[in-house]
Amino acid sequence: MIDSASAPSSSKRERRKEARPGELLDAALDLFVEKGYAATRVEEVAARAGVSKGTLFLYFPSKEELFKAVVRENIVGRFAEWRDELQHFEGSTADMLRYGFRTWWASIGSTRASGITKLIMSEACNFPDLALFYQQEVIVPGQQLIRSLLERGVARGEFRPVNLDYAVYSVLAPMIFLMLWKHSVSACVPAGADFNPEDYIAHQAETLLQGLLA
Repeated sequence: MIDSASAPSSSKRERRKEARPGELLDAALDLFVEKGYAATRVEEVAARAGVSKGTLFLYFPSKEELFKAVVRENIVGRFAEWRDELQHFEGSTADMLRYGFRTWWASIGSTRASGITKLIMSEACNFPDLALFYQQEVIVPGQQLIRSLLERGVARGEFRPVNLDYAVYSVLAPMIFLMLWKHSVSACVPAGADFNPEDYIAHQAETLLQGLLA
């Protein structure tokens, strides 16, 4: 016979257990962005998530695996959705480029996850295994996605033929600037500084299109 008094407590413990990986990833993202990879200790992540270090290691066997899980949760997991949108987008490729910039800013650029890119750029040389992981899981798929967008425009006669190997970086450059700005200069300038990220990225899209449109 089940003790009705203990059932709610058991259910609560189960819900708490299920929530732990997400809470740990949230805490890890905060600390990695705030302090960098090298300076972040797993004890701090566990404490911020409200669990013991031993509990953290039940889910993530090392700090490196924890970092990889943070990247997969906040960035890599979005690529499948973006590829599907690219395949089924019905508008012009110019509109797709504008939409892509807006979507990226809303889902990555304006969020804490954008700090991961700054972290990688700052610490890659000290952690080559993490740099290689980021290259394989984020940079290569991201560049392939942008290249597919540009290829669509060229194939449809909307974009003039361009060197796609370098045109990809023209699309990436405004994104990289905004991520660095958000996690460096933006944190130091006075509140209300005359810089609007949404306006900036819209302007960059139109500038790019001036060079791409056939």
